[in-house]
Amino acid sequence: MARRKRGFTTFNLSFLDIMSCGFGAVVLVFLIIDHSIEVQSETRNADLLAEVSLLEEDVSEGRAGLVQLRNTIDEVDLRIVEAQGLDTRIREQLEDLEARIAELRQEDPSQREDIAALQAEFRQLESEVERLRASAREPTGRSAREFTGDGERQYLTGLNLGGSHIAILLDSSASMLSDRLVNVIRLRNMAPEVQRGAEKWTRALRTVDWLTAQLPPGAHYQVLTFNTEAGPALKGSERQWLEVANQPQLREVSQVLRQQLPAGGTSLEKAFVALQALSPPPDNIFLITDGLPTQGASAPRGNTVSGKQREDLYRQAIRQLPRNVPVNVILAPMEGDPMAASLFWQLAQATRGSFMSPSRDWP
Repeated sequence: MARRKRGFTTFNLSFLDIMSCGFGAVVLVFLIIDHSIEVQSETRNADLLAEVSLLEEDVSEGRAGLVQLRNTIDEVDLRIVEAQGLDTRIREQLEDLEARIAELRQEDPSQREDIAALQAEFRQLESEVERLRASAREPTGRSAREFTGDGERQYLTGLNLGGSHIAILLDSSASMLSDRLVNVIRLRNMAPEVQRGAEKWTRALRTVDWLTAQLPPGAHYQVLTFNTEAGPALKGSERQWLEVANQPQLREVSQVLRQQLPAGGTSLEKAFVALQALSPPPDNIFLITDGLPTQGASAPRGNTVSGKQREDLYRQAIRQLPRNVPVNVILAPMEGDPMAASLFWQLAQATRGSFMSPSRDWP
């Protein structure tokens, strides 16, 4: 409010007018600061999104490279196994040649040309053996996925793959015909060819084939089947370890398993007792089964076994396991056996093994 006094113009500003002006200035400053923060935030977010995109591309490239590396490792290991098998056969040929040379030396001297030819063949085979040995000593690249622990085990796809003496226990009881009890009863009364072709049983056999294909070159293995009894799949190999490098023998084991019929109950105790006959003891165990045992060292008294009795039979069986050996369980669950997954998982954890219940299309 203005008024004139003695030639001067004076202004009277109320307190509210002054406060209004100050508040407006504060609001203006706040708006300027807020806009600056928004601009900085948008710039910063754009930078972070760009970095995230680059990291995602790196992760994708890394995964692709890992898959390629695994494939390369598998191919190299297969070549090593084949080379070791060839080495064994060449050794046998060398022994035969040595015996023939010794016989020829004792015969007519006119056959010296034959002796010279055999000696040349002998030297050629020796050079081939040395070449194979050199290729077997070359690094395979497996160390990219290797974990050295008790028993020099390797870890791959969640399973402890490796060791020098590996035991594979395959459940061959009647329940391995199907996941459902009614189908087990139906298939059990069908022709043997139908039983051998049962989906669940063939899946278990493919699992054995996959495991034996992943075993370390130079290792030893044994495949034991068990139902009410337990023993090696390959007859005549009782108390023995088989060589992974012996590919013909490995194929024979696979063929023998495909002639077997799942039948009878399940004695896990006898399977673990059968391991005790192997010397040296195993340093890695694979158990392929579908549930808890239905009997122990002897057949049950009745025709049925309760869930509580099966748990007791399981706890009795694991007392027969060798100490400090990892147990890797591959479970194909059977209906009506809810405690199997929990107890077998606890066994894998307690022994520093692994547990998996694969899908129907694995392996």
